[in-house]
Amino acid sequence: MISFGGPAGQIALLHRELVERRQWIAEGRFLNALNFCMLLPGPEAQQLATYCGWMLHGTRGAIAAGGLFVLPSALLLFGLAWLYAALGALPATEAFFRAFEPAVVAIVLVALTHVGKRALKRPMHVVIAGLALVALTLGVPFPAVVVTAALVGWCDAVIRARRAPAAVVAPVASPAPQIPDRPNPWRALRTATVCGGLWWTPVFACWWILGRESVFVDLGLFFSKAALVTFGGAYAVLPYIATASVETYAWTDPEAVMVGLALAETTPGPLIMVTQWIGTLAAWNEPLGGSPVVSAALGAALVTWVTFLPCFLFILVGAPYVERLTQNTRLAAALAAITAAVVGGIVSLALWFARRALFEPDFEPRWIAIAAAATFLVALLRWRWSMHAVVGAAACLGLVQALLA
Repeated sequence: MISFGGPAGQIALLHRELVERRQWIAEGRFLNALNFCMLLPGPEAQQLATYCGWMLHGTRGAIAAGGLFVLPSALLLFGLAWLYAALGALPATEAFFRAFEPAVVAIVLVALTHVGKRALKRPMHVVIAGLALVALTLGVPFPAVVVTAALVGWCDAVIRARRAPAAVVAPVASPAPQIPDRPNPWRALRTATVCGGLWWTPVFACWWILGRESVFVDLGLFFSKAALVTFGGAYAVLPYIATASVETYAWTDPEAVMVGLALAETTPGPLIMVTQWIGTLAAWNEPLGGSPVVSAALGAALVTWVTFLPCFLFILVGAPYVERLTQNTRLAAALAAITAAVVGGIVSLALWFARRALFEPDFEPRWIAIAAAATFLVALLRWRWSMHAVVGAAACLGLVQALLA
């Protein structure tokens, strides 16, 4: 309920509370857990919370920590999506929410600068980012871009290791840990089977009850696939999700995606919760039993379930083997290449948002929106405003536009 500030702020909060203040987890174990979560697809902060719960109380701790990390955000964002779906067609409401679009353009550009500084460490990474942008512009699916980048990074690590064998890196020193679950292949298989069954049961239940053409089946299948390619945080997969939601499935429009991103940025919890926003709006238009609210609640619950349940699978299966995985240099190189490709994806996302937020359909500039986006960008980069201050300023601008409307 207080984890504002995106993944960086949430990870810092976990470190301050669990390592420094409460001293529940040693520094070395926390860093190993963080390194492991950075290797996984999905929201790093939520996975780290799940991992910390596992270290403290095994499977029960993982479920409690990971589940309660996302529940407040899920409930809050569902309420906001409900209001948007119910009132968004009113002229004043539409004018109010359109003011968030320039703020989102600025927020995405700031995210691009942060991720770019961290990801583009070598000339090869710059080339990967450029090729990823070109591929996405030409319509290559995002999962294919991720897989290709990972293979390039892996092969590059193999070639560099043959030319100059890497020095042995000593692991982070930490006290002898009390591991809740020792590495056990049979336990890993059993856990994967249970988590996989829980993951797919709601999707196939919707398929069996509502039919293959139901929007709920599409939501379950699409966001299950998206959960497996979310390397590098929510911004990495957002271009893939946004274009598919608007252009492939026609679940919503670009303006609604931008509003959802702005609200997800300024509410507690993982930024990837924007997927629930899209699921809510998509399901609202296919009311079950004549009730759009019931349909929206089912869509929100299904999307949230298939987005976050894979995180529990990865943690519960992989945590006992974390030491081996975090020391794998080839895996780290593949992840670095994926992160470089993510930079190209964020550039694609910024262009996609800017085209719709700052220009009319006939490419006529929206000068007020352009001026607002430039002001918000300066406020974030130069004046060091917080996300909440920028979104609050956008809300004030939206209130003026709503009164004029």
